[in-house]
Amino acid sequence: MSSRNRWEIFSERLIERIIWLCGVSAILFVFGIFFFVFREGSSYFFHGFDSVEFLTSTEWYPTSQSNVRYGVLALIAGTASVTVLAMLLAVPFGLGAAIFISEFCSPKIKETLKIVIELLAAIPSVVWGFIGLTVMNPLIINLFNAPIGLNVLNGGIILALMSVPIIVSIGEDALKAVPDSYREAALALGTTRWQLIYRVLIPAAKNGLLAAVLLGVGRAVGETMAVLMATGHAVKIPTSLLDSVRTLTATIAAELGEAPVHSDHYQVLFIIGILLFSITFIINLTADLIVKGIRNQ
Repeated sequence: MSSRNRWEIFSERLIERIIWLCGVSAILFVFGIFFFVFREGSSYFFHGFDSVEFLTSTEWYPTSQSNVRYGVLALIAGTASVTVLAMLLAVPFGLGAAIFISEFCSPKIKETLKIVIELLAAIPSVVWGFIGLTVMNPLIINLFNAPIGLNVLNGGIILALMSVPIIVSIGEDALKAVPDSYREAALALGTTRWQLIYRVLIPAAKNGLLAAVLLGVGRAVGETMAVLMATGHAVKIPTSLLDSVRTLTATIAAELGEAPVHSDHYQVLFIIGILLFSITFIINLTADLIVKGIRNQ
């Protein structure tokens, strides 16, 4: 065997090992993050933690001198309300924009829109928070005669604007990945452009479109600074879109720096991190089951 062939075999094996190492390292990093978060909150989790009160109580008084209470039901409700509203706004606009860019745009307009979408995705979350605080806040007060514009509506709109670029980008890639033979066959059968989209492209790209939506959900659930500045930071279960709320992520960001290290308050904040980790895991697991069910149909 020549030295050149030996070098090629060695290079191929080296590349295979590097790819294998990258795949394994991703799994190790995920478990490492979970281990770190769980370790920081494990002491209080196993000694003195009341899971029933934690998940069912709306009273969050971590610094009370006489009666400390750690209830995150209102925080969960705040996170859910803002996320659901954001997805109700972002998913139709995001998927609609992805379809428009993929199927209706000329090449020049398509490239321009993709650049604009990438620029929107690059805007820092704190800038979106400033927009919610200085632009959306007075606008909501004037339009809805609300006492304050920092509420579920404000946070949902800001999160929707932050999630749309991700949904558009991934959704457009999913539609572009559909083979052209599908389009040609459908047009040969006499379908209209809308029939082609509804009956051919969307079913063929539904796995990718679902992934786009779930990435948007993940962005909304995990967002911190924007919702901290735009939702009013009030611990309560919302009854309308004009109610101020506080999310799980905003609570961690606002209080972790002031909580004494290894105190009960400090450890409960890490338990909230475990809760967020579990929520995202359930979302991803559900999505995986849905995708597998779609593929088996």
